[in-house]
This record gives sequence, structure tokens and C-alpha cells, in this order.
Amino acid sequence: MKRYEQLADLLATDIRTGRLAPGTRLPSIRTLTAQHDISPSTAFQAYYRLEEKGLVRARERSGYYVAGTGMRPLAEPERGGRTQVSARVDISELVFSVLGAAQDPAIVPLGSAFPSSGLFPLPRLARSLAAAARTLSPQDSTADLPQGSASLRQQIALRYLGMGLPQPAQELVVTSGALEALNLCLAAVAQPGDLIAIESPGFYAALQALERLKMRALEIPVHPRDGLDLAALAEALKRHPVKACWFMTSFQNPMGASMDEAKKQELVALLARHEIPLIEDDVYGELYFGSRCPLPAKAFDRRGLVMHCSSFSKTLAPGYRIGWVSPGRFGQRIERLKLMTTLSASVPAQAALADYLQHGGYDKHLRRLRHLLEGQQAQMLQAIARHLPPGVRVSRPPGGYFLWVAFEPGFDTLALHQAALEQGISLAPGPIFSARRDYRHCIRLNYGHPWSEALEGALQTLGALARRQR
Repeated sequence: MKRYEQLADLLATDIRTGRLAPGTRLPSIRTLTAQHDISPSTAFQAYYRLEEKGLVRARERSGYYVAGTGMRPLAEPERGGRTQVSARVDISELVFSVLGAAQDPAIVPLGSAFPSSGLFPLPRLARSLAAAARTLSPQDSTADLPQGSASLRQQIALRYLGMGLPQPAQELVVTSGALEALNLCLAAVAQPGDLIAIESPGFYAALQALERLKMRALEIPVHPRDGLDLAALAEALKRHPVKACWFMTSFQNPMGASMDEAKKQELVALLARHEIPLIEDDVYGELYFGSRCPLPAKAFDRRGLVMHCSSFSKTLAPGYRIGWVSPGRFGQRIERLKLMTTLSASVPAQAALADYLQHGGYDKHLRRLRHLLEGQQAQMLQAIARHLPPGVRVSRPPGGYFLWVAFEPGFDTLALHQAALEQGISLAPGPIFSARRDYRHCIRLNYGHPWSEALEGALQTLGALARRQR
């Protein structure tokens, strides 16, 4: 990493954590050069990089200041907040109605679950796919069922090693996207009628999985900055027969919240005391804005209770549908379930990704992607401040590509969703992220698309619709 990048990351961390508050005047170029023994050019480059990220603003003849959006952060829930048990999960019809209405490519995709496909190196992936197809032998198409391509598993294991987390390639299971991995894990450790702890608000596909398997949901509150409320979880485990947990520990969908490493370690220790498995959904883990990839909860697992699931769908190749699970002690069960269901993820897609990971410059792509996403987040935050009504609260996650926006209590985002669709705009209303259809005053917005006049106009229209409803 170059000197200006190191300095920019150092200052960015202080800004994201609140050690440098909005409006704070940053050191002058002269002071910065003296403090860090760098050239004025390096200092300017660091500030330029922070400007691109939307973290600082230059003022004429005054210097650089920490940027502010003018919006309040999300309200912090009470620690040890109330948990909610749903005897029956019935959310799919609402989810399908919301997501199905936004399939039109002409719709402005503020409610989309994916970033723009233009952010991915699809032409380079196509070359890897063509090369893989030419070299695949008939034996290759069935040699590694159901675990998946040995070469791809080796490349994934190397990425774990890069995080400081040794992971034997032979233990990994390649799946058809992370969603299959998550569903296999759930089926491996729980039965119909079992109680599963999930986040609130939480990923709607987790709710749909519980609905399909006729399991019950125990909703654990999520702090908008720090992630899962561990005190609430600890109390819930004393009172309820929880069979398994399904959590996102980094850049949680929909809030974008992340647990720090100490909390992840505490979470793993808490579940180990109760012998409760954790299904860790970590599909956004590599979309961090800082200088280091956050360790997953899996890094602190010594009992084999953590099943770590991820994929390339959010970072590289959405349509290839390749994910994986590091299954801990549950590997044999997961492999057998895969044999009984899908048998194998696409063999050519696995071979293409193995080739790309080895030769295509994945880390370079990820650095560019993170940089673009952080800049797009800043642009959306500024547009929200310009166009949405006063009193709106919004998250500012240090990774991923979702913002969680809270209007005043009593606001109806399902009505806003319908009104926005009529104007050609999709959004994700809060009730689809709760088994009890809570968070009716909240929406999730996707900043994973390059900023454009269409997005600016959509936020302006959304603001006008919201003011009309108040």
C-alpha cells in the first residue's frame, strides 16, 4: 500500500469510528507533512482520496474538514432489548410481492439486492469460462461431487489463509450460491418446529427458509452500528430452547451493522457454552471500506460449531451462483444433504472461477470495487440529506452496499413502496425484514449502482412522495 493510501486509511478509520466528528478541521498540509514525514504531494493525495470517498470536504482558503450529511444517525435501541418469538413464519407472499414488482429493468433499483453488474469484471470472467470449457475433461464433470472442484476449494482456502484463518480445502463444500449453503446448514442442524434465532431486522431469505422448513423464529434485536445485541441473545438462550442461530456478523443485511472482533469472539463463546450451532452468513465480508478484512466469527471457533457461508455473488459473479460453506463438525451431514438435493454446483462455473482466482487479479478488482462502493455510499447519503424529509435517520456502514433509513414512527413504507413503484422506483420496505412485519417506518436502499441522474431524480421523487404522506 502506498504512503498516501496508508494515511488516507488511518484518517478514514478515525472518521468512521467518530473519533473525528463531522465539521472537524483536519491538519493542514504543512502539519500533515511534518507529522508523518511525507511530501506535500503525498498529503494532498491522501486528502484527495478522502474526498473521493465522501469523507472530507475542502473549503476555500480554509483547509479540509470532516464531511457531514446533516442527518441524524439511527436511534440506538436499549441494550438487552426485547426478543420476539414467532410461532409461525409467514412472510414469503409479502417478500414476493415486493421483489416481483421491481423486476422491470426500467425500474430505478433502489430496492435491489445486488450491486450493478457493471462493477464486475465480466469480460475477464468470460475468458476464464472459455478457457475452462476447453480444458474440462469428461472425468472433471463428475470427479469432485458433491464437495465441488478441488482447484476452486484450494483457491478459497488460500483466501481464508490470507485472513489468518487456516482452512483445509478438503473440508469445504461448494454450493449453488451462499443461499444453498445457508439452507443446507439449517437443514443439517434443525427440524420442523425447532426455534431458530435470527436477527431483527434480518435477511428476508432467512425468514423464507424458516417458513419453508416449518421452523419458528426468535428475533434478536440488532444495534445499527455494533450489530447483534449479545445481552438480548444471552437472556433469550436462558428462556428459550434455541436449536441454532443464523446471523450476519459483518455488514449485516439490511442495516449494514458489524460486530467487532471482540463481540464475535464473545458470541462464539456464548453459543459454545450452550452447544448451539451458528450459521454465519458472510457474503459481504470482503466489501469492507477499511484497510483490513474483518475476521468472521468462524476465526474464533474451537468446537466446530460455526458453519461459515459465503459466495462470489456479491463481489464477482452474481449469475455464476457459486458459494461455499466451511462446515465445522457438520460436514458429513451437509454433504449428504447436497447429494440428496442439487448434487453439484455448475462444474464449468466452478472451473471458471478457479481460473480467475488464480490468474485474473481478484484482489485488484476487490480494491477497486470497495473504492467505488464507498464513493457511491457518500453520494447517496448526500442525496438523502438533500431530498428526504427532516427527521430521517440513516445508517453509515463501513462496508457492504445497503443503507437503512428510518422515517418518523408511524410512517408507512409499504404505502411509500407502492407509490414509488408507480413512479418507476423500487425500494425495500422494512416489514419484509421481520417475521412479525415490524419496521414499517423503515426502508433499505441499495447504493451499489454508479451514481447517475436517474438515481438523483429517484431520491428527489422519493422525498416528494414521503412529504406527501406525512
